[in-house]
Amino acid sequence: MTTHTSRALVVGAAIVDDLHRPTTLLAARRTEPAGLAGGWEFPGGKVEPGEDPVEALHREIAEELGVEVRLGRVVEGPLEGSWPLGERYAMTVWLAVVTSGEPEPLEDHDELRVLAADELYAVPWLPADLPVVDALAALMR
Repeated sequence: MTTHTSRALVVGAAIVDDLHRPTTLLAARRTEPAGLAGGWEFPGGKVEPGEDPVEALHREIAEELGVEVRLGRVVEGPLEGSWPLGERYAMTVWLAVVTSGEPEPLEDHDELRVLAADELYAVPWLPADLPVVDALAALMR
C-alpha cells in the first residue's frame, strides 16, 4: 500500500441523495486554475494547517456550495484510504447528503449537475477524480 504522508491532504464530498443507497451524485465544474477549468470534480478543497479534515470539508462545502452536509462513510482509496491527486496531494472523499440549503456554484465552480447512476460518466471528470467515480458507480449498482 502506498502512503500519503508526504502529500498534502485535500478533502472532497461525494454529495448523494442517500448515504446508504445512493442513486444520484452531484458534480461540480471547475472555473480555475486554467489547467482544470471546465473539468468536473467533487466539491471540496485543501485542509488548512491545524485544521481537522472533517471541519475543512464542512468549511469548503459551505464556501463552494452554500450548503450544510451530513457525512457518511469514506469512499476508500488506495493511499491509506485516500485517492492520489498527482504527486503532491491525496484526497479523502466522504459520502455526504445535504441537510440545509440548496447547492449553488458560489466559488471555484460555474455549474453543478446531479447525475443519476446511469449518467455518472456524462460529464468530463478530471482524471484524478475518475477512480473515485468508478468506486461510486460500483456502490450504486
